Amino acid sequence: MSDPAANEWNGLRVVVAGIGISGFACADALLERGAQVVVVDHTDAGSRGERGTVLGMLGADTRLGAEHVTALPTVDGEPAQLLIVSPGWADDQPVLAGALAAGIPVWAEAELAWRLRPAEKPAPWLTVTGTRGKATTTTMLATMLAADGRRATSTGQAGTSLLESVLHPEPYDVLAVQLSAFQLRWSSSVQPLASVCLNVGPADTGSLAARGLVYRNTEIACVYNVADGTTEQLVRDAEVIEGARAIGFSGGVPAVSMLGLVEDVLCDRAFVPQRATAAAELGTIDDVRTAGAGVLAAHNVLNALAAASLARAYGVVPSAVRDGLRHYYPLPHRLNLLSKTNDVDWVDDSSATDAYAAAAGLASFASVVWIAGGYGPAPDDLDAVVEKYATRLRGVVLLPGDGTSALREALGRHAPDVPVLDAAVPETGGMPEIEPVMRSAVERAGDLARPGDTVLYSPVLAAPEGEPFSARGQAFALALKDVPA
Repeated sequence: MSDPAANEWNGLRVVVAGIGISGFACADALLERGAQVVVVDHTDAGSRGERGTVLGMLGADTRLGAEHVTALPTVDGEPAQLLIVSPGWADDQPVLAGALAAGIPVWAEAELAWRLRPAEKPAPWLTVTGTRGKATTTTMLATMLAADGRRATSTGQAGTSLLESVLHPEPYDVLAVQLSAFQLRWSSSVQPLASVCLNVGPADTGSLAARGLVYRNTEIACVYNVADGTTEQLVRDAEVIEGARAIGFSGGVPAVSMLGLVEDVLCDRAFVPQRATAAAELGTIDDVRTAGAGVLAAHNVLNALAAASLARAYGVVPSAVRDGLRHYYPLPHRLNLLSKTNDVDWVDDSSATDAYAAAAGLASFASVVWIAGGYGPAPDDLDAVVEKYATRLRGVVLLPGDGTSALREALGRHAPDVPVLDAAVPETGGMPEIEPVMRSAVERAGDLARPGDTVLYSPVLAAPEGEPFSARGQAFALALKDVPA
């Protein structure tokens, strides 16, 4: 096969597996460059069918349905020369397994995006991975870059296409790029200017090697979490560009070549000329308590320090880090303070669909009425989280779901004296609708809460398959309208 790195795309036989946002963008870009493209997906449900129609009009051979993913397809009767694979496709899925067995290159969107960068002055990448905090850190970073006068964007997180950012008709100066373990595994050419692995949660150890690939080929700075020794070891093991530095971030006083806190001040002892004896002030903890958030969580201070490390590696001045934090508006469903009634705070943390994320929310408040529960298998570390934060629980309201029984049992073991109520479930005969369930959960949480408490919706378990966690966060916000002032 001819080398696509040399931009010889015309006539290249490519299979794109998956027709979500990532797969659609890849197929579109390849078609524009003259490649022969076959797109496969196991279903045409939702927006997949519409995307398939559009790609078909552009010249793709679109095959949607379970019968089309039982083997790696040919392209115009000839073997494929490249497979572009979307997140969620496992190694044993026949399309991917067939490519691996045949020795056909497998790329994720990030690899294609890197190879399709403009030849002249391509925007450098500042890359972010980790179990939790990726989207927050990436968007914080983009705000800092913009405050420094750079044309920048955050990309790669849910709902955004890295390819669209790379190929934007008005080129960016720099990109803040969120990369999952899946994207990193299938992207070998990416050469970030600076990179960070924020953390590695207990449930993410199976992806440890892939997370470490964020540091591969890094030019300037490999940023790691001092409190998470695993991330430092990933830096030690990485194959980086000669001269790249290891930069730590910490919630404590920073040592040389680190960023951290001196009392309530965010400080840089890594990117200053006299770092052995001096530090640059980047802002204060109050700057992290941004408009609309209302919640100052320790993990968000760490996210801010990680973003600042990447920004400083790129050359952002200290005042722009501060201004970026002050102008940063938090992403929805991540410890967002939605309401304050009768001295009770109501906080939406509906993105916390695992124990590692829920623990960060529980750690942020002294007295909590916890709304939780949902679907899917219970996380392995659920018991440890309940045990650790049991003394902070005023009460718990459980949502329906096939995973909730495990949470109920963990509460019985580690918080037997904490009141546990169930949200009322209408008798519909099928999957309960979330709006009436959430109204009941909010009503019962209000009965348990006392002045000074925080009612925290942090589900720790997933929403039903096919339902985004954001829909549950929106139902929580809607239910709060009925809470008396």
